[in-house]
Amino acid sequence: MNSNRAPIPVFIPLFIGIIAISFSSIFVKWSSSPVSIQAMYRLAITILIMLPFAKQHLPFIRSLKRSEWLLLLLSGTMLALHFLLWMGSLRWTSVASSTIILALQPVFVMIGAYIWFKEKTSPAAIGGMAIAFLGVFLLIGSSGLSGGQGHLTGDLMSLLGTAAVAVHMLLGQLLLRRLPAFLYSWLIFAVAAVVLAFYNLGMDIPMTGYSGREWGIFALLAIVPTVFGHLLFNWLMKFASASTVSMSVLGEPVGASVLAFLLLNESMSSMQAAGGMLVLLGLVLFLKVRRPKKQPVDIQPEAEAIG
Repeated sequence: MNSNRAPIPVFIPLFIGIIAISFSSIFVKWSSSPVSIQAMYRLAITILIMLPFAKQHLPFIRSLKRSEWLLLLLSGTMLALHFLLWMGSLRWTSVASSTIILALQPVFVMIGAYIWFKEKTSPAAIGGMAIAFLGVFLLIGSSGLSGGQGHLTGDLMSLLGTAAVAVHMLLGQLLLRRLPAFLYSWLIFAVAAVVLAFYNLGMDIPMTGYSGREWGIFALLAIVPTVFGHLLFNWLMKFASASTVSMSVLGEPVGASVLAFLLLNESMSSMQAAGGMLVLLGLVLFLKVRRPKKQPVDIQPEAEAIG
């Protein structure tokens, strides 16, 4: 636990952050713009909001090595791919299914950390991971049966998007050994925005001509789930343990599912609900008992990972 004392009780910003990131999928569903456009302008607006606070870190950029720029490029590309796949999944499947699968990000990070960094975890955490994946298989299977090929496609896109963001986070673990967390976030957002801009140009997707309503949604995506969600979690890492903040991954699918029911009239089948409960149960066990033996730096999984 971080020994610094928060100016307000930790549960207050944690609750605000969970509600904020829960709105991400709702805004995506509300928009009729291509998801690559939504993601690009979400990041671009966030970069502008962060710019006044990033100026003090700009001299540090000159000291970055070529290898670090390559890692930033790859990490930002993975973040852009995450947005394309996860936000795209919401065009095919339900908010509940997509966000429950997305909540598996700590499990994917653990698998990658074991492969690349030889980080160990406890048998109990592995058991929680197995329960969570069993829930995902049930969730995807029930989506294929009840929702048709479209729902199955969306669930698989969310799963691939979760894997992409796990790679992004593992690369971030390397970069955060030297880069300040705020500068890292700002640079990664910038790289991902540029990658998405090239994607839009390559796919001949118009980058202008969108209605005022669409621009309002782009701004909401930047301000609500990004600034009041992910960046707020970054700030919270000063005062709370990474494990405490990481529990927010469990709050997003719950909050998003409630919002989707109230605002989008979405519901879940009994099999999907059972699969979702297994995922959340497995994640609770995983996050509660996970004790890596080698943890060189906090990965800050909430900064760019969720939604």
